[in-house]
Amino acid sequence: MHTHRLILVLLILPILALLKSCKWAQPRFALAYLLLISLVTYAAYWHDKRRAQAGASRVPEATLHFLEFSGGWPAAYLAQQQFRHKTIKRSYQMIYWSIVALYQYISLEILVQWRLVNGLLTLFR
Repeated sequence: MHTHRLILVLLILPILALLKSCKWAQPRFALAYLLLISLVTYAAYWHDKRRAQAGASRVPEATLHFLEFSGGWPAAYLAQQQFRHKTIKRSYQMIYWSIVALYQYISLEILVQWRLVNGLLTLFR
């Protein structure tokens, strides 16, 4: 149950940013993309876990991180928890949580109309 609460909290800013930025486009396309990338990411984790258990060649970590970065980070989190996969490897988790943090930051910037970045840029002018 903790897993579900955490992912719901982490989705608040990205969902709000998506709704704000989709005024110019059809939100259903963005939602369809997110559903597709989530399914692909979840399947990649499942496949990698099965390959690891079989002692076979694995899905490269770079591929898993690319899928997370491409929008599949919520599905990656759920897959990590469900399959107990990639949860202990510290170097992997550092990259994963950096991707999540980047999504949180970009979402916040979209919501405040890039005021944080613009404020920092004025310090250097």
